[in-house]
Amino acid sequence: MEETAQQDLVFLELRQKLQSGVVFIRSDAVRDDADVKIESKQDSVLSVQTPDRTYRVKLTPAVSLLETSCQRSPGYTQHGSHFRLRLKVEQPTEAPCSVIGQLRVNVTYSFLCQSCGSMVLQDRTFGRVLPLPNGNWNALVDDWCCHPDPFANKKLLPRDGDCLVGDTFLLLARDSSCEQTLVREENSLQKASAEQKRSSKRVMVSCRSCSAALGEEVTAEVLKFYITEILVKPREDGECDIARLSLVSEPNSERQKFLERTLAARLVELSSAQSIFRFSIQTPDDKAVILLWLLNTDALVASFPDAAARGDSFISADEVHQSCWAAQAVKVLYILCSDSKLQDVVDVWEKDISVHPLPLPQSSCEELQKLLMSSTSRLPAFLRCMNSYQVAYMQM
Repeated sequence: MEETAQQDLVFLELRQKLQSGVVFIRSDAVRDDADVKIESKQDSVLSVQTPDRTYRVKLTPAVSLLETSCQRSPGYTQHGSHFRLRLKVEQPTEAPCSVIGQLRVNVTYSFLCQSCGSMVLQDRTFGRVLPLPNGNWNALVDDWCCHPDPFANKKLLPRDGDCLVGDTFLLLARDSSCEQTLVREENSLQKASAEQKRSSKRVMVSCRSCSAALGEEVTAEVLKFYITEILVKPREDGECDIARLSLVSEPNSERQKFLERTLAARLVELSSAQSIFRFSIQTPDDKAVILLWLLNTDALVASFPDAAARGDSFISADEVHQSCWAAQAVKVLYILCSDSKLQDVVDVWEKDISVHPLPLPQSSCEELQKLLMSSTSRLPAFLRCMNSYQVAYMQM
């Protein structure tokens, strides 16, 4: 079956806060559970031994397996072998900060196009880095004010030397260098009337070198850059090195990793700071594309696909051994808004003001959808769904 071909041969999930984990081995990888041996021969290395091959997972330094804690779970025999583990976690691994979480005042930054690495803005130093109100703030104005909304039809814009940070974007003042690095392109949103169409005209800004869309023009003097489209790098690399991903290797692979890590880190920040766990991934014109429910933020995951030896940078292999690093990840439930069978669930979410909107460019919404679906397809069949929702992991 096609799903079996996509599913990983071995999948491992560890929960640091619960100090427990699961290992799943596909049925065609081992004939009998008695042939499987799971142990930790050295600190922070978990070994899964089968008759044909040994799979080694390198854990973070503060995480290790408690010996003799491995137990086979009953059931699921038609899908494969399923084992439960107990862990020793000295200190849970901290989630990395997103671009928004790392920006500081009086630090000089350069802004690069994530697609091609070309310089977009150079040597920007901010006197103020200020958060914008969250996406639902307009719905709460009536609770703050006893008179008509004083913020109606007003935009919060940065001054020179300011950086205003939204949930998924940065607002920056335009300077003269933008003429050499950016291209303006006017797009009109499809509205019912000509008057609405004129009022909804959006000016997109793209990289002059590769034509990749980076954001939009809020006013003639203010630009919006989405964090999924740019790299932000301090002048002197060090602890605050935001641009951790190189632009070498396979461009599509690097793009997927960047998008996945950027959004996963941002979800963790928002859930921690504002106790938000349900998100509506939207296009810039407020059209919901994906409904996302953040479940766990403490997971370590590792997997071995059939083609592990094909050169994946996270997996090394020989004839009898394969090894990889366990990656920090968040576990999410999601629904695609295009699924007409789940329209009732989508309608409920859209009316719930506790659901937090996250605007992203149309292309990033489409990429995220493919990324989530790919993650789901690689999971064991019985772990792919939870009620009406699909299950996926996003690595940080």
